[in-house]
Amino acid sequence: MLKVLVDLRVDEDGLRRLRALPEVEVVLIEKPEEAGKRPLPAELLADIDVLGCTFPPENIGDLRTVRLVQIASAGYTQLVGLGLPARGVRACNALGVFDVPIAEWNVAMMDNLLRDLRGMIRNQDQGIWDRDVRFQRELRGLTVGFWGYGGIGRETARLAQALGMRIHVLARNGVKERTHTYRIPGTGDPEGKLPDRVFSLEQKEEFLGSLDFLILAMPLTPATTGIVGERDLQMLKPTAYVLNPARGPLIQESSLLAALREGRIAGAALDTHYHYPMPPAHPLWRLPNVIMTPHISGSSGSPFFLMRIWDIFVQNVERLQRNQPLLNELTPTELSG
Repeated sequence: MLKVLVDLRVDEDGLRRLRALPEVEVVLIEKPEEAGKRPLPAELLADIDVLGCTFPPENIGDLRTVRLVQIASAGYTQLVGLGLPARGVRACNALGVFDVPIAEWNVAMMDNLLRDLRGMIRNQDQGIWDRDVRFQRELRGLTVGFWGYGGIGRETARLAQALGMRIHVLARNGVKERTHTYRIPGTGDPEGKLPDRVFSLEQKEEFLGSLDFLILAMPLTPATTGIVGERDLQMLKPTAYVLNPARGPLIQESSLLAALREGRIAGAALDTHYHYPMPPAHPLWRLPNVIMTPHISGSSGSPFFLMRIWDIFVQNVERLQRNQPLLNELTPTELSG
């Protein structure tokens, strides 16, 4: 018998699927915690085999028999440094759940930046009839570049190719086929065949100089914090746009502000930020060439979010039972930080 503790908001269909698995006992936390860690009763944790949560309990040491921790976020810093690999505990994240909504945000932002939607709305507010050519541009034939090519990059690339755009990728280890990663059927580029060109890190200047849009699609780690600085932004064309649906601190804040103010890049769309919430006085709010959204590109409030989280969870419980490879399994190196 596999005992599964669920500290997540319930998706009724997902719960039914979980309970329908043979030899599975499901225990639900009445009020799941999604905002941060807190302790759970030690007696509740003592004989648990699988934990589904957003944040593990503070007293994770009381999970003496746990074999798998499934979290409901793509980021996994809440698991780093807990010593899970040393205890033989496996862990999986929610990679893939956000691919579709963030890819759609990326396409919407590219079109809105290119056609200067903010400028048209300002004209509308003032009753100005202006048919300037900057409002009439199109995406077809332009080049979008992905710094990192995970699920979000791959699904955006699929949509961008359908729009007639060229796909460039900068990837540390090239582009490979993805296996054992959660993917919504019919989405993405699992075989890694869509890019028109793949650049190595040594070709970064050539990559950046080729782009009309740069989309950051990498996780935030100590190695990637501030990875885009003044010199990188200078490598972009003055007509290029930057999109950041990943993490704000990937781009050095002062360098981004200077590039936008001085017209060294054409504009930016930012869904992830340097402060939460962004202070009303922050200059990024008022730059006319910037679109700011409040970290909603992943659409965690949509009905599909919870359904997909539970889909990963149920599939991984079943895979654990059958001794099959898990989806989105984190490596010991990733869990060690």
